[in-house]
Amino acid sequence: MALQKLGQDPNSPEGKSPTVYYDSETDNYLIQGWKVPDEKRRSQLDLPDNEDVVEFPKRMMQFFPEVNGGGSTHA
Repeated sequence: MALQKLGQDPNSPEGKSPTVYYDSETDNYLIQGWKVPDEKRRSQLDLPDNEDVVEFPKRMMQFFPEVNGGGSTHA
């Protein structure tokens, strides 16, 4: 798997998450974010057994090439 780190949240207290990766083999993004343990929020989602959801801050959208004009902004 050829993962490219596109950006990390500069406001992360531990500097580890959230993070955006691009997989050049699948042409998909991988998003590392915060677990959503709140059952009230999770119950509003239509999640199959083989999927999960992570919370991802809006400020991280800047790392997607479609948003930032195609450039990489490694953090």
